[in-house]
Amino acid sequence: MVGITNKIMLAEIRRQQKLSQDIVDGQTAISTGITLNKPSDDALAWVQVSDIGRAQAQQAAWQANISYGNARSGNAEANLSEIDNLLTRAQELVTSARNGSLNATSRAAIVEEMSTIRTTITELLNQKDYQGVSVFDDGQSVLVPVSKGLNLAVVGTRQDVSEGIDVNGTPMSIDDVLAQSIAAVQSGDDTAIAASLEGVQSAQGHITVEQAKQGVRSDRLDVVGTRLTDIGLDLKERRAELESTDLQDVIAKFKAQTLQLDAAQSTFARINQQTLFDLIS
Repeated sequence: MVGITNKIMLAEIRRQQKLSQDIVDGQTAISTGITLNKPSDDALAWVQVSDIGRAQAQQAAWQANISYGNARSGNAEANLSEIDNLLTRAQELVTSARNGSLNATSRAAIVEEMSTIRTTITELLNQKDYQGVSVFDDGQSVLVPVSKGLNLAVVGTRQDVSEGIDVNGTPMSIDDVLAQSIAAVQSGDDTAIAASLEGVQSAQGHITVEQAKQGVRSDRLDVVGTRLTDIGLDLKERRAELESTDLQDVIAKFKAQTLQLDAAQSTFARINQQTLFDLIS
């Protein structure tokens, strides 16, 4: 009889401990807004939340790559715009050099500014960001993974930007074009200067095309970034549906469990005050 009574008492203690833990879980769910804290709360929902969590981690990695790509694309666009401005200035200088009344001093000043433009463009083509990453890729564009099965080239290569300029059927680089223009201005030969002007104009046309290409790369990054944001919001909403607290339901359970625990503890306390003879009488 004593053994049976002890078993009943132990069972009641465990039941009250379970009620106490359920009440604590309810308080946690109310305060944090999250009701799914362990697999036993809802096994199926736990598996789905785990899957969503992995998807969110992958989404975050792709979003980071998009941000990285946007930063590089922005640098490339800025440098291309500056190169375009410098070539516009070079055209103005070469055009002014065709003025037959220029004296040696004026011609030397044009050559000096053209040389500065040449040096600056070379620096822009070879520039690196604060992390030491080149603004333009070398040889081949680096592909950046931005989604499942999708890798994007975020900037063009230095060779694509600066070389392959068709000047009257002759492929030249921007540096070649500017070197030719400087030599023509120094010579004072109007025919040579006129030919070099065509080269500068071709170089600027080439840069305009490269700016358009970079704009397309930037637009693709924006499109993919927007899609990732939308997917991320959907995942967040779905996860919230699975693990967020239904306050009305949780509060109702919390109140019921608290009443049960109070009643059980009160009854248990009265029983413990009785003797064995009281229980069997």
